[in-house]
Amino acid sequence: MKHIFLSVLSIFLLGLAAAAVIGSFGAHQYLSEGPLQDSKLIIIERGSGVSQIAQQLEKEGIINHALLFKIATRFGTSLKAGEYEFSPKIPMVEVISMMQEGVVFDRKITIPEGYTAWQIVQILNAREELTGTISKIPPEGTLMPNTYHFVAGEDRYDIIKRMQSATIKAMNELWESRASNLPIKNKAEALVLASVIEKETGVANERERVAGVFINRLRKGMLLQTDPTVIYAITKGKIQTAGKGPLGRRLLRKDLQIDDPYNTYKYVGLPPGPIANPGYDSIKAALNPEEHDYIFFVADGTGGHVFSKTLAQHNQNAAKWRKIRNAQ
Repeated sequence: MKHIFLSVLSIFLLGLAAAAVIGSFGAHQYLSEGPLQDSKLIIIERGSGVSQIAQQLEKEGIINHALLFKIATRFGTSLKAGEYEFSPKIPMVEVISMMQEGVVFDRKITIPEGYTAWQIVQILNAREELTGTISKIPPEGTLMPNTYHFVAGEDRYDIIKRMQSATIKAMNELWESRASNLPIKNKAEALVLASVIEKETGVANERERVAGVFINRLRKGMLLQTDPTVIYAITKGKIQTAGKGPLGRRLLRKDLQIDDPYNTYKYVGLPPGPIANPGYDSIKAALNPEEHDYIFFVADGTGGHVFSKTLAQHNQNAAKWRKIRNAQ
């Protein structure tokens, strides 16, 4: 019996020693530098299981042991899908931490406020990391300007749908808190007005005041007489990109006589549709304009505008602006 006991004890001690060696080896592999030689971007697809991820990481040369990776992730939080950029020699512990926290590679695309749908499509088409073809220009005004994050291989139309959803969400939210007695029948008209406001001023604290001018004109049945609508009547959003303005030249007096429903120098009321894609703040301004008696405004030469209540005041301000423009 003594010999049997000693044999069992020896086997037990050998097992402990082996476990210690294995544990030490595993800990070393888990904490030490990994095999990756150069930075690498990989995409973990949605729905990938731990085994599939482990095999992918081992195949890509990011970790040495898929089995150890699976064991190490068993008791932690779940791994998140996405595109990851792994640095050279990254230890397995950091790989797991990145994927549990979702520290994905930051690909993003910024859509400026006031861009037309045609311009936005050009931006999307220029990003080679995206896939798919936008066969038709989306309706003007439906694409919310913002910064959108994406992963390589994402379809361009998916980003279009995200922009459209953002516009619908913003409009629904802001419509509920709109000012009373606005001369705007529905959300579609609010979007049109917001697009005009967006194109008329790039100064954030002017939006509500500019909106108030257009609201006053609508209430009085006056022509809106806003240059960006004439430009849109000419370009339909397909603007020039040579740095000389959307027309490639200065807007001329004869342009104001163009017979087009978008020409607010000839047709009373709002144009038939948006002339650009307004941002959240311009939609908010359209639905909550500043209350005042101004019915005119003109550029002041500093990027902003000067406002007036009478035509005489406006003519004086316009003359000052013409002098500034001619001097420039």
